[in-house]
Amino acid sequence: MNHQDLDPDSTTDVGDVTNTEEELIRECEEMWKDMEECQNKLSLTGTETLTDSNAQLSLLIMQVKCLTAELSQWQKKTPEIIPLTEDVLITLGKEEFQKLRQDLEMVLSTMESKNEKLKEDLEREQRWLDEQQQIMESLNVLHSELKNKVETFSESRVFNELKTKMLNVKEYKEKLLSTLGKFLEDHFPLPDRSVKKKKKNIQESTVQLITLHEMLEILINRLFDVPHDPYVKISDSFWPPYVELLLRNGIALRHPEDPTRIRLEAFHQ
Repeated sequence: MNHQDLDPDSTTDVGDVTNTEEELIRECEEMWKDMEECQNKLSLTGTETLTDSNAQLSLLIMQVKCLTAELSQWQKKTPEIIPLTEDVLITLGKEEFQKLRQDLEMVLSTMESKNEKLKEDLEREQRWLDEQQQIMESLNVLHSELKNKVETFSESRVFNELKTKMLNVKEYKEKLLSTLGKFLEDHFPLPDRSVKKKKKNIQESTVQLITLHEMLEILINRLFDVPHDPYVKISDSFWPPYVELLLRNGIALRHPEDPTRIRLEAFHQ
């Protein structure tokens, strides 16, 4: 190749080229020997490795040797001078235009690929935007419906509904108390004083006894009116059998320190 690159009319001595080739071969053989020595040293050192500075220095030395040999080769080479004729200029121009055309075609292909990718991204973003707009429209419709419901839900309507519920509860309470009172009057009447006087042969007491219904009302009112002290004093108007009935069935509880006071069991707690 060196002989082919040289100008046939050049006066360069062929022997110098041969000497240069021999010199390059000799340098390559020396570099090969150096590499074998380095390999032997590495195999002997085992796990020991060169430091970063030594490795970089070795690489730099090898690069300097390669560049020096290449420079020497180029210095001994005579450049071929191309005559600037019309045909040569046309050929060079065609080559440059061909290269420019290839570069432009590559750029065009890259731009088309990017445009295709951008088109796909645009379509995907457009679909996402349409979905978001549909969701926004649905939310606006729902918001309008809720707003209309809130406007129609006035305070007067709430007050009337609560008032109606309270009246219903009050009516149910009165009905329940009436039913309870009737049940207690039918099944737990006041004692017959004439029978009691004949059996025990004692003077009739002047104290007016109260019914079991009245006793329960007193205990209930005390429990809710004075929850911190719900105990009631057992008066003479409380018939002892009814008091004992309430205590034995767990409806009433006796005061732990004062046996003359009782309270209603807090079933609602």
